[in-house]
Amino acid sequence: MKELLLSYARYNVWANKQMIDTMLQLGPDAVDKEVTSSFPSLRTTVYHIWGAEDIWLQRLQHVAKPTWAAAGFEGSFEEACHNWEERSAQLMHYVAKMDDAALHNMLHYNDIKGNPYQRHIWEVLQHVCNHSTYHRGQLVAMLRQCGATAIPQTDFSFYLNQKQVQAQ
Repeated sequence: MKELLLSYARYNVWANKQMIDTMLQLGPDAVDKEVTSSFPSLRTTVYHIWGAEDIWLQRLQHVAKPTWAAAGFEGSFEEACHNWEERSAQLMHYVAKMDDAALHNMLHYNDIKGNPYQRHIWEVLQHVCNHSTYHRGQLVAMLRQCGATAIPQTDFSFYLNQKQVQAQ
């Protein structure tokens, strides 16, 4: 199980970087352009993905009162993207340090509203990567609405093919 989750966490880091590199080539008007999606702009979607990856990492690290990373954030879009990349890498390193037995441990946590839940650590990690994948798909649609023409491929199969080519 660890190898599967570690592969998925590595993919998450790679796919996030593909999207970030593309978005950082856009001007500020594009990242803040209002579009139809779960969130009204590229910026707010990025902040959501970054915030979600960050709060789950805090929960996994047993932070007593996790906070939403993007709440009150006043830095640049580039800084937010950098923070998102860092959290993705930290999640990957978290998985790398785990063993299969630890992945089956239960994580007891409270959601943002304070409701208590519990999940296996492997379920949390799978959710975090799936959540980011879901919203990266929205970013692709949003990029098109913002006029971007060079949309990166972030499909898992494409990632595996790239790894294979690089290994040759």
